[in-house]
Amino acid sequence: MRTIYNLSLRTYYLLIRIASLWNRKASRWIEGRRNWRDDLKGRFRQTDRVIWFHCSSLGEFEQGRPIMEKVRKNYPGRKILLTFFSPSGYDKRKNYPVADHVCYLPRDSKVNARDFTELIPLERVFFIKYEFWYYFLKTLHQRSVPVYLTSGNFRSNQLFFKCYGGWYRKMLGFFTHLFVQNKTSVELLQRVGISSSRITVSGDTRFDRVVKIASQTEKWQALDMFAGDHFVIVAGSTWEKDEELLQRVYRELMGVCRWIIAPHEISRRHLDQLLARMEGKATMLSSIMEGEPVKGDVVVVDTIGHLSSLYRYGNVAYIGGGFGKGIHNTLEAAAFGLPLFFGPRYHKFLEAEELVELGAAYPVLKPREMLEKIRAFMDQEALYTRTAKEAGDYVARGAGATDRILRQVFNG
Repeated sequence: MRTIYNLSLRTYYLLIRIASLWNRKASRWIEGRRNWRDDLKGRFRQTDRVIWFHCSSLGEFEQGRPIMEKVRKNYPGRKILLTFFSPSGYDKRKNYPVADHVCYLPRDSKVNARDFTELIPLERVFFIKYEFWYYFLKTLHQRSVPVYLTSGNFRSNQLFFKCYGGWYRKMLGFFTHLFVQNKTSVELLQRVGISSSRITVSGDTRFDRVVKIASQTEKWQALDMFAGDHFVIVAGSTWEKDEELLQRVYRELMGVCRWIIAPHEISRRHLDQLLARMEGKATMLSSIMEGEPVKGDVVVVDTIGHLSSLYRYGNVAYIGGGFGKGIHNTLEAAAFGLPLFFGPRYHKFLEAEELVELGAAYPVLKPREMLEKIRAFMDQEALYTRTAKEAGDYVARGAGATDRILRQVFNG
């Protein structure tokens, strides 16, 4: 199995190098790892106490972020190293002020893992959610550096739990402790021989992140006036298929509701296409931020980083991605107590499944399904209040994972 693992890594690296000839993201992946040893030399003194956080990409960063920020606050004498696997995470967070240094994770190999860990005086290591790199984990284990998995979410179809997954299970044994999101993960890990003393159901640290975001949201006077007493639908991270559905809902509710729509892609072409769907009755958020008045009953978000604050203006939220690979972040909207809608592909996301079971979220395949529920919310105040409370209470119950993890890591 180790041979297959190494061959897979080499094949992946070769394909990335080939793709880098024309693909900008692949090129950044290669360039970001070039001369990484020289880049790390001198970043830390051997007397430093470095805590290393590794995230695959931006989503995992948001899960690790509450822990990093709490470590910085509670243990100011430590240094923080943050690494990414993907350019999409590194590019957006390379200047993250909480970390003392941000860089790419070198390609997993015996030599790279040895050199990396020799250059950094590591005290503890946190891998976030799905990151399993054999040589790095083995080297850290051999050097007796405590390694923790946080917000782990295991599924039975992963290689660890297959009859031929014995070699992959070795990686689980290299972790000092595994902090997981649910009891299903505990059962799966115990089934393959991981002691219950090395597993804790701590929950998902993203809950702590969205609770903090909801308490610190930006406000815009123009949007306060736009929302007013109207019923507002906030659609976040939408793709074309989502927008086809929303266009039909919009036409049925024209003049009845107001909309804030944040598309996943904000290219000029896509924004123009979205404006056409809204029949020209929309104002760009960037224009509002520059002082222009809101015209029409739709605000289109053509900026980055504002969506999580915009949910505060909503009565309900539509989360995009459910007609493609999977839905985007549901917790940011639920933190504001918004009933949720999304497309049919949500089953990979535990929080979405649990919100559906609670009756706080509704998967929709056709516009009619969303229309019927929105009209019911508008006509039945008690129904809306009850559903909104379920969403908000779900997030409130899930908060606290960060403190549970850090108490055990530093005081256990």
